[in-house]
Amino acid sequence: MPSPSRRTVLATGSALGGTLLAGGLPEQASAAGPKPGEPASSDPWRSVLDDADLVWRRMPATWYEGPFLGNGFLGSGIYAEPGAAKSAVRFNVQHSEVQDHRPEFGSLFGLARLPIGHFTLEPVGAITGVDWRLGLRDAELTGTLTTDRGTLALRALVHNDRSVLAVEVTPSAGERDFRWVFHPADAISPRAAFKPLPEGYRGNPPAEVAEHDGVSAAVQPLLAGGQHVTAWRERSSGRARTLYVHVAHSYPGTSALERALKAVRRTSPLPYSALAVSHRAWWHAYYRKSFLSLPDARIQRFYWIQLYKTASAARRDAPVMATSGPWLEPTPWPNTWWNLNAQLEYWLIHGSNHLELDAITRSLSEFRDNLAAETPAPYRADSLGIPRTTDPRLVNGAADPLTGYGVGVPGQNPPTPEVGNLTWALHNVWLSYRHTMDESILRDVLFPLLRKAVAYYLHFLEPGPDGKLHLPATFSPEYGGDSRDCNYDLMLLTWGCRTLLESAELLGIDDESAPRWREVLAKRTPYPTDANGFMIGADIPFAKSHRHYSHLLAVYPLYELTGRTADERALIERSLAHWVGFEGALQGYTFTGAASMSALLGKGADALRYLGELMNRFVQPNTMYKESGPVIETPLSAAQSLHDMVCQSWGGTVRVFPALPDVWQDVTVHDFRTQGAFLLSAVRAGGVTRWVRLTSEAGAPCVVRHGIAGPVEVRDGRGRPLRYSDAGDGAIRIALPKGDSALITARGDRPDLTIAPVRPNAEAPPWGLEDA
Repeated sequence: MPSPSRRTVLATGSALGGTLLAGGLPEQASAAGPKPGEPASSDPWRSVLDDADLVWRRMPATWYEGPFLGNGFLGSGIYAEPGAAKSAVRFNVQHSEVQDHRPEFGSLFGLARLPIGHFTLEPVGAITGVDWRLGLRDAELTGTLTTDRGTLALRALVHNDRSVLAVEVTPSAGERDFRWVFHPADAISPRAAFKPLPEGYRGNPPAEVAEHDGVSAAVQPLLAGGQHVTAWRERSSGRARTLYVHVAHSYPGTSALERALKAVRRTSPLPYSALAVSHRAWWHAYYRKSFLSLPDARIQRFYWIQLYKTASAARRDAPVMATSGPWLEPTPWPNTWWNLNAQLEYWLIHGSNHLELDAITRSLSEFRDNLAAETPAPYRADSLGIPRTTDPRLVNGAADPLTGYGVGVPGQNPPTPEVGNLTWALHNVWLSYRHTMDESILRDVLFPLLRKAVAYYLHFLEPGPDGKLHLPATFSPEYGGDSRDCNYDLMLLTWGCRTLLESAELLGIDDESAPRWREVLAKRTPYPTDANGFMIGADIPFAKSHRHYSHLLAVYPLYELTGRTADERALIERSLAHWVGFEGALQGYTFTGAASMSALLGKGADALRYLGELMNRFVQPNTMYKESGPVIETPLSAAQSLHDMVCQSWGGTVRVFPALPDVWQDVTVHDFRTQGAFLLSAVRAGGVTRWVRLTSEAGAPCVVRHGIAGPVEVRDGRGRPLRYSDAGDGAIRIALPKGDSALITARGDRPDLTIAPVRPNAEAPPWGLEDA
């Protein structure tokens, strides 16, 4: 083996079951798992999660193939060491807070996420095989590495609370002398491998490695000040040896070293099994906040993997996910992207009932003052915007030399006037409000920030000869070229004005801008269209392959246009067909957007077909995704497309099973969170919706399109009849106070209220890598 370079440091030498809704209609199904003496198969969560485990029968070679662990901050991707697949396994060590702090070089160089390094697990012998399982339920990697000298049994986790990577290895006799080696990475923007360096930019100096009373630490100094530190220690217990790793970042101070050493010293006395207890408890409780089972085995497994992935990559107090989450790899996109990626990454948290992961609402609130610096100086008094890319504190960095700010000005270029990103990000905040009905989100975050995002538009909106209000040229993300009356901006402006008026009424605010918002809704120019449907803008038809649905936001996700009339439906159908009809530039999230738009139209078979295109053409063996570099928004948005097939709640109506394909005869959903802060449980069996239950957390108006044919009964949590009225279009209106529940069934029916996985239509291979 060649001697290590100065950047390589030796770390060490030597079934199917169910949960019955007790009493017919409790507030929650039991989340405690099987009772003592019950088989594990009686726990529906355990059944679906164990079935969804990823399995490796051969060595993964890349980030797109291997296991991944994380807790929103610390992340590790595991695969063969490039160029040494027979002699080492790489455990990446990356952290979502580790970044550079040189804003003069912009968000993609000077403020970029910085690579930290990786450990290699180096056996004595040559690697001949792997048998690994990424257990979703416990969020742990377990299995065996086989060599021509013996075996290495391993268990690995990134601890949820302690933010420590712990890897326990138990070697056979012939592998007792395996070793761990740490390889610090060059602390330079990953974009440097793809794009020329800005003038004057250089990488940070090498990491400095030293021992600190039995704990090793690689201290990475930063030219801008501050540091990030990787600290580690290995402890033995019998034949087992456990590696403990922690990463800390500090700026502008140098406290990271002290914190990293403290974390390792505090954690390393605990054996792996003791660490696993509290780690597993968090994950078990996490999954039990909702439940979904579909008869497509591969898609069901994919869905639960996305829930695992999201909780591995996101926390409310963690940075908004960068394009590759906490698992940084070489990428041209080493920061947070605001013209689609961030929005798509977080949609699934609402329906799956995981608002504890909502970093977007927290970040926009906490760092709102930084957005002012990204807004053109003449408009900062009353306006805000967000550039295409920022660091976790919403800073874009280097000003354009010609214009001096990060957000473009309509009608001017450079920089590209991509104006709608903040308004679209605030739609995510609105979703968090609507799914919780937490008035503090509306009052303290959404309303004040949306007011300033819309105010920026209002500076440029002017009447034309037709008497309509028009926007000067702006940019529709990624299509190319600026256009007057760009649909991306007109659609977001319309949603913004409507939402501000509704919010002001709810909050009892008599806002001086309200007349202007009403004027916009009454007089803004119609969305530009032609024979093919929605155009990019008044100056640019949709005439080439384009992966982004920036010109279709009024359809999805804004639901401003939903096909209420025959003409509106035909326009949506024509626009969707024209958009996906251009092959060439289409990418994975093209098909998740198309699936959700099809679900809006009630076309479940089309939605499933689009998801099939995604799975077959773009999703990687471990459910990750790539476009030039690693990006994670598309698989996460596919989970939202599944949500849109199972439940929609836009426009004040909860729609149960609105877009199921005929091949999905059986579906179970439990504690699915909807707008209005309802928790929905429902079962479809044999192509018939048997029962629907809604629990109100906020006492909001309850209108539900239940999908049960014929006359229905509505009963409360004690089985007593509840009053309801016909709301039209197959929906009913129920008076449902806060904390109360309603069960809807066919009249005279008393269905089984068990929450259980449904039987798959066919067998499917697990995700991961099977034998070659």
